[in-house]
Amino acid sequence: MLLGILSMVAFNLVDTIYVGQLEKENLAALSYTFPVISVIFNLVQGIGIGATALIARSMGGNNIEKARRETTDSVVLGLMVAITASLIGFATIDPLFKAMGAEDQVLELIHDYMDIWYVTIVFVVIPFIGNSAIRATGDTLTPALIMIFAVVINAILDPLLIFGIGPFPEMGLSGAALATSISRAITLFVSFYVLIFREKLLTVHIPSFQVLKGCWLAILKIGVPSGISRMLVPLSLGVVTAIISTIDQDSVAAFGVATRIEFVSMSVLFALAASYGPFSGQNIGAQRIDRVLEAVKKGSLFSLAWSFFFAVVLFFSGKYVAMLFNDHESVINKIALYLSIVPLSYGFQGISQIVNAVLNTANKPLQASLLIVVTMFGLLIPLAKLGSVMYGLTGIFTALAIAYSIGGILSYWLVMKWVGRLHRAESK
Repeated sequence: MLLGILSMVAFNLVDTIYVGQLEKENLAALSYTFPVISVIFNLVQGIGIGATALIARSMGGNNIEKARRETTDSVVLGLMVAITASLIGFATIDPLFKAMGAEDQVLELIHDYMDIWYVTIVFVVIPFIGNSAIRATGDTLTPALIMIFAVVINAILDPLLIFGIGPFPEMGLSGAALATSISRAITLFVSFYVLIFREKLLTVHIPSFQVLKGCWLAILKIGVPSGISRMLVPLSLGVVTAIISTIDQDSVAAFGVATRIEFVSMSVLFALAASYGPFSGQNIGAQRIDRVLEAVKKGSLFSLAWSFFFAVVLFFSGKYVAMLFNDHESVINKIALYLSIVPLSYGFQGISQIVNAVLNTANKPLQASLLIVVTMFGLLIPLAKLGSVMYGLTGIFTALAIAYSIGGILSYWLVMKWVGRLHRAESK
């Protein structure tokens, strides 16, 4: 899972590095596309989580035929989502990106990228659903290797298609989109090969509409709340960024760099939490809720220990880490300030991620989403606003640490209560 998460970081990083060598308008255009693509990805991730939960429970209950039906239907659902997103996307490129502030040359460059991305969106969506199904079997290594393979192909094609090296045409930003599409298309065939020939989880049998509808509704029951809740995190952090922008632009720059350092520091905990989907699903399907509860306890302890380790490391090395990303003294000091405060909450963030995965798999997506809403909008934004008024940037960073910590404690208490109740019900 860690390899998979780091590969996603590398995928975007490679695109950004090569596009950054073009005129600055190209990088601005690519930056405009990130939030739109992120919204679609979050929705697809939600469907992937829903599919993983269903398939893992069926695998845990040794109902292979049901798992095969759920895998096939989830792929078809992903195809429908891809087609719908493509049609809506094409119709909204101009009004949407103009509303975001893109004009003239930048808007033309956005068309260069998104026109190709929307045409080939199926190559992005379907492999993600397929990899989610593979993870549901308990195999998290194969999807990670598939993603790493895509990163390598993308890294090779990017300079060839962007700059027109050798026999390849110089395509600029369109080349970046085409490189992404080709690398994703290859992963589609690889993941399908694994699902068909190794796992035997795809079927050509056409189900009745009632069966198809029932499977889609079961996936969406988990996937829609999960996808929406995932969208709330970047949205709330956008509000925090707006609050920080009232201080100065150096603070905004520092916050942007610090959150990227945070993602790398938290990648181990994100990977741990991601493994709880198939693990919890299989154990719930096998009626071993006791193992789920034990895993939550041990994972939470690991998260806190990892957090303490990184908090100490970043407290003493934060300024030196910041120097790797920027050379302005003001920005460096503010990055170091963030890294001396917020890492204390990393362990609680990890617990929240674990709990979110368990609750989604336990068919409690609304509760999982509610915890995110409470943490981000009930705690983080009000505390950040209060902190900015009272103590400026230090107050905002302290608010982040407090909100994440309270959210983690609340999540742990509630998952032990909700899943514990399920355990007691099955024990009777």
